[in-house]
Amino acid sequence: MERELVSYVAKALVDDPDEVEVNVIEGEKSTIIELKVSQDDIGKVIGKHGRIAKALRTILSATSTKTGKRIVLEILD
Repeated sequence: MERELVSYVAKALVDDPDEVEVNVIEGEKSTIIELKVSQDDIGKVIGKHGRIAKALRTILSATSTKTGKRIVLEILD
């Protein structure tokens, strides 16, 4: 579910939605979500002063209360 959420939001923000890649790495106590977008779109996903990235992380932490696992969003360049 988290993969689809991150993918949907990222594709809505960027100019080149075909370049959006989301990888999920499941751990015992945490889940790492890696988001990769084209080089030109990194700023759009991070936002001014990291506001969009922070908002995405907040949404993910709210969804993680169901599973009890910690979710970490990493934006790869």
